[in-house]
Amino acid sequence: MKTLGELMRMRRRAKNLLIRRVAAELGIDPSLLSRIERGDKRPTRAQVVQLSELLEPDKKEFLVVYLSGKVVSILRDEAPALEAIALAEQQLNLLVLQNYNQAQRVF
Repeated sequence: MKTLGELMRMRRRAKNLLIRRVAAELGIDPSLLSRIERGDKRPTRAQVVQLSELLEPDKKEFLVVYLSGKVVSILRDEAPALEAIALAEQQLNLLVLQNYNQAQRVF
């Protein structure tokens, strides 16, 4: 399983883009992008979206890896982390179902 930084570097290299060029497109310093790729710095959600649009036509993969990294960083030192994730999954499924039901009522 690749980290977000590894995924970004892999996609950037596959497109033969220099780190300077990608950083310029994002409006950030190349050293910041390098730290993001190495995993030393976490990008913002906006930066992830910009990077995904530049490097990958489907931004879902970038967002999934980004969000999973956020969850891990919050829960990594918690003993009941897996139980918390299972409960969160149930809660998210309920929210999705509620949103679906509300959308059905509109039509």
